[in-house]
Amino acid sequence: MSQYASSSTWTSFLKSIASFNGDLSTLSAPPFILSPVSLSEFSQYWAEHPDLFLQPSFINETNYKDEFPPELEVESQDVARMLSVTKWFISTLKSQYCSRNESMGYEKKPLNPFLGELFVGKWENKANPDFGETVLLSEQVSHHPPITAYSIFNDKNNVKLQGYNEVKANFTKSLMLTVKQYGHTILDIQDESYLVTPPPLHIEGILVASPFVELEGRSYIQASNGMVCVVEFSGRGYFSGKKNTFKARIYSNNEDSKNSDNALYTIRGQWSGSSKICKNIKDGKKITTSEEVIFYDADRTPAEHLVVKPIEEQHMLESRKAWKAVADAIIGNDFDGITVAKTELEETQRELRKEEEAKGIRWQRRWFNEIDYAQPPADEKNEVPTDNDTFTSLATLLNLSLKNVPSGTLVGDKDDKKEDLTAVHWRFKRDLWNSEEEIVL
Repeated sequence: MSQYASSSTWTSFLKSIASFNGDLSTLSAPPFILSPVSLSEFSQYWAEHPDLFLQPSFINETNYKDEFPPELEVESQDVARMLSVTKWFISTLKSQYCSRNESMGYEKKPLNPFLGELFVGKWENKANPDFGETVLLSEQVSHHPPITAYSIFNDKNNVKLQGYNEVKANFTKSLMLTVKQYGHTILDIQDESYLVTPPPLHIEGILVASPFVELEGRSYIQASNGMVCVVEFSGRGYFSGKKNTFKARIYSNNEDSKNSDNALYTIRGQWSGSSKICKNIKDGKKITTSEEVIFYDADRTPAEHLVVKPIEEQHMLESRKAWKAVADAIIGNDFDGITVAKTELEETQRELRKEEEAKGIRWQRRWFNEIDYAQPPADEKNEVPTDNDTFTSLATLLNLSLKNVPSGTLVGDKDDKKEDLTAVHWRFKRDLWNSEEEIVL
């Protein structure tokens, strides 16, 4: 239980959220539960393990059997890469969803990025010359609703990732915060592509002022070669069980995934800790498994933080420079200072939006564009996907809805059947970064 749980400030906050109904990004939280980090920085968690992020690019026809223990009897380069991509995905979860509990004591509310906020950096990988430089670009492309678009790329090994994230949340009667994630991530590794959907989640411990994240539901990893990984999350039970539990099954194709008996491999464990993998061996109707071996151990794999240039060298739109006064006040427990600095920044942004509205102009996104996947598009002026669009082909293999619905929604699911849904998704435009003149790494 947090020392703040019995404070009058926290009690008042609990009363306010009990009757709250609206955009949670507008909800004011007590200063002691604010994080000094903007949500725009969370994109870096996708590649805090550069070795795992890049590992699939080093797998080829001659070495694929060497990447995993012999007990797994890996049969092809495609299988080895899918196992490698799955390990990378599992490795991102601890950083994304519980690293702040370790550094701050409990989950804190990140700063809500303003429209146009940027966060950039790089992993120099000096200890591994074969890795080369990996670059992160993150941009707040929408404020209401809050949407962060991001791209991570490594030109030396032809690995590139892009995606965007939006969350919609509400409180249950027991004051647990449930969160639905919107958006997806596309990972391109040389000539193969993978579509990744983030899972829903909930935040527990709010009543005792010690919030923590627990994942639920499913994530999918769909490969362009047809293989698919289905990751199922479950939290700790009321009386027993371990927290942050997951089970992942890898299948040859989506049709096979309709029956868990068809799984080639099963991975189980804790995404914040260790997990094991076994191969499923099918002989007629009889299914046996190989000996379980360690798949991934988060506790033995420290994250590698990216290099961000000093604040004094940053552009006014870059996150750490823009929020410096607020972050300093949060770290210094200067509650009055937090309010003053935060209000000043937010009022400046409101004035900019009013000026744009008065002039009839729209904020120009820097490195990302909207693509309309609706058939026909909602507006004939909208940019539409190309004939060989990666998202369309991967979503078709997975039977994933192209609409703006919670991540992982399949065609025919309840959310997919709702009327008047849009199908607009954010895409990275490399040429816009290549021509960038103001922002440097």
